[in-house]
Amino acid sequence: MISFSVSPPTNVLPLRPSSAAVPGEKHSSNLSSSFKPAADFQPLQLKTALLRQLDAGNLHKAVSTLDTMAQQGNYPDLAAYSLLLKSCIRSHNFQLGRTVHENLSRSGIEPNSVILNSLISLYAKSGDLERADSIFGSMGGKRDVVSWSAMISGYANNNGMGFEAIAAFVEMLESGIFPNDYCYSAVIRACSSKEMLPFGEVIFGSVLKTGYLGSDVCVGCALIDMFVKGGKDLESAYQVFDKMPERNVVTWTLMITRFQQLGCPREAIELFISMVSNGCVPDRFTHSGVISACAELGFLSPGQQFHAWVIKSGLASDVCVGCSLIDMYAKCSPNGALNVLKEVFDRIQDHNVMSWTAIITGYVQSGAHDMEAIELFLEMVQTRITPNQYTLSAVLKACASLSNPLIGEQVHSYAMKLGLSAVDCVGNSLITMYARSGNMEHARKAFDVLFVKNLVSYNAMVDAYSKSSNSEQAFELLHEIETEIDSFTFASLLSGASSIGAISKGEQIHARILKSSLEPCLHVSNALISMYSTCGSIDSASQVFNSMADRNVISWTSMVTGFAKHGLAARALETFDEMVKAGVKPNDVTYIAVLSACSHAGLVSEGWSHFESMKTQHGINPRMDHYACMVDLLGRSGHLNEAMEFINTMPFKPDPLVLRTLLGACQVHKSTDLGKNVADMIIEQDPDDPAAYVLLSNLYATAGQWDKVAEIRKQMKQRNLAKEAGCSWVEADNLIHKFHVGDTSHKQAFEIHEELNTLVNEIKEMGYVPNTDFVLHDVGEEEKEKYLLQHSEKIAVAFGFIGSVGSSKPVRVFKNLRICGDCHAAFKYFSVARAREIVVRDSNRFHHFKNGSCSCNDYW
Repeated sequence: MISFSVSPPTNVLPLRPSSAAVPGEKHSSNLSSSFKPAADFQPLQLKTALLRQLDAGNLHKAVSTLDTMAQQGNYPDLAAYSLLLKSCIRSHNFQLGRTVHENLSRSGIEPNSVILNSLISLYAKSGDLERADSIFGSMGGKRDVVSWSAMISGYANNNGMGFEAIAAFVEMLESGIFPNDYCYSAVIRACSSKEMLPFGEVIFGSVLKTGYLGSDVCVGCALIDMFVKGGKDLESAYQVFDKMPERNVVTWTLMITRFQQLGCPREAIELFISMVSNGCVPDRFTHSGVISACAELGFLSPGQQFHAWVIKSGLASDVCVGCSLIDMYAKCSPNGALNVLKEVFDRIQDHNVMSWTAIITGYVQSGAHDMEAIELFLEMVQTRITPNQYTLSAVLKACASLSNPLIGEQVHSYAMKLGLSAVDCVGNSLITMYARSGNMEHARKAFDVLFVKNLVSYNAMVDAYSKSSNSEQAFELLHEIETEIDSFTFASLLSGASSIGAISKGEQIHARILKSSLEPCLHVSNALISMYSTCGSIDSASQVFNSMADRNVISWTSMVTGFAKHGLAARALETFDEMVKAGVKPNDVTYIAVLSACSHAGLVSEGWSHFESMKTQHGINPRMDHYACMVDLLGRSGHLNEAMEFINTMPFKPDPLVLRTLLGACQVHKSTDLGKNVADMIIEQDPDDPAAYVLLSNLYATAGQWDKVAEIRKQMKQRNLAKEAGCSWVEADNLIHKFHVGDTSHKQAFEIHEELNTLVNEIKEMGYVPNTDFVLHDVGEEEKEKYLLQHSEKIAVAFGFIGSVGSSKPVRVFKNLRICGDCHAAFKYFSVARAREIVVRDSNRFHHFKNGSCSCNDYW
């Protein structure tokens, strides 16, 4: 940065009146030098007052005095104007500087090169480069190295004008003027971008030849920033740092901060230790940088030591340091250590928007404290501190976590009043907040009004569409993205494909990933495993898994889950054993997959063994989902009383999920009395749980107790509870075709039902007998057979056959509920009749029907 001295030169107006002539001032020739009337002392008194006001830092008063002098037709000399302009530049009060320039212009005094250089700097720093360039052009032979430096600095400080700064630097050299340290610093700053870095490397050579690197700290700091900002080249930046003979606190802090910002927090901490060892005392910015490095690494203990150091240094009340400490404790402490966050916050003396944003963000990051974050936001607003876009973004994230659109809409309105709702980070948080509450219309509006749609914005919208099972919109949005797609976008799209079972969409995304310049990464590979296994192609998922060079716990868990869902329990457990042998520590989700695999295969003893080893071998305390898996395992295998005893020994009260699992098993094994008791337990916890009523109704229907079925349906009607409608869907020609019970709305409905009737007639000849026990309605046998024919999964399979005539690929059908037992039997015959594999994913697992048998071995 160009520095201007504000110390008054020795030849300025004396502080006390004297008979000596004042340079630049007009004097009356007919007055005696030994006597002056009182009126003639007033201009000198005003000039003296002006200088004293400047000396005391009262710039506004000094300019006001200047105006008073002008009204009397008196003007100070060039030295006073120089001091005024430099004070305006130093305080960034550019409007007052313009006023001083206007006064100078009216005075008729010819400005010298010092004044003109100050004017160039004034207008360049205020962003008025056109005016600065005009003054610079008018100087002619008066230009010196300060003039050039001011102009180059002006260009360098304005985005997009780096080339103009470099061109001015070259022109200066051609004019025979040798650059000084300020000039070098300015032109190097202009090269601190990817596009300008090659020019900067040439200038770096000039710096080395002239010796400025070893003599000036500012040039060295500018070079460090150039390599970091222009090329993210920490190695070259450190070489510059290492060659600097003089390193002050600014230099050390710059290196520490840049290492931390570019993902090298360990090196940042090591630099801090070296800095202290070299006797350099860290300032608030140094402490802030090293504490942020601890936050990135999750180093709580070192962070606490730096906190103690901060307190000893008397910096605990500093806003910058306090914000870094809040962030560190929020990221590193269990549950965010809210008491410590509040203590750090309360120690800050002068709170501003930064400190409030830090504490609000800290509460949001710590998890499960979103309401407290919103309360802090309200407190902030009441203190009349206006939030910025980062504050609003954090609060909207809290609203999203709480799934509270009412509060979120109020924050949205406030953001609109502040004019910040269309800023990218606020808009992205709005998209997520509305999407989580299911309001995709508002999410799309928040996306559409964004000033600038960056990749994060597109990712937020794609992820929102994918999670709302509206993957068609997500894929359409993909074509609008002009920037290079990142791994998060691909992962979101793969998630969207898997949520609806659109394997062809997933395969297209996979092909695009392979064609892109994106390096293979765990995030995308894990998403591919999940997509293929969720869409019914466990072999493709296994191929992706086997091709991975690096695997983390998510990779292994996804594969174990995939094998479990497809009924391949032996492969699931083998994969789990390989994972442990590879030294990858399983987590709680891994054990859900393992227990699920045991459940789908009826491996009771293996399930008990793994359930007990969770705690003993890996220190994982079973949570509700693990108990639900064990209840499912015992219930499926017919050990209903053992499952009930297991529930009674749980360390916490069973939730409806655990109880519904047992109730479903009671229906399968026709245990009416136990089912009734379990249903009562569910309804006691949640009287409006429709699943409990439906399962109990089905249990009574299976037992033929139609009066009780009618009674339950009456209770549901009184409570306005509705059974979830059965729905099946199949992908064809990149479109999802959805079917409900007895569906005739499809444009090919006639062909579908004709195919279905043909299939049923064919398989009856092969030995199929409709199992009317699965019709839970009190009607005749003939009517029951018609009901069976109308099941959504049968309609979907029939459509799959007519939509892919001549194809050998499996027909893949997805259902939101458990597959019907009669459909399960029919599909085994269908696979023979059409010589096609049928893959059905229901709410529990996958069924692969091939050559007259199912992968589940009729155990599901």
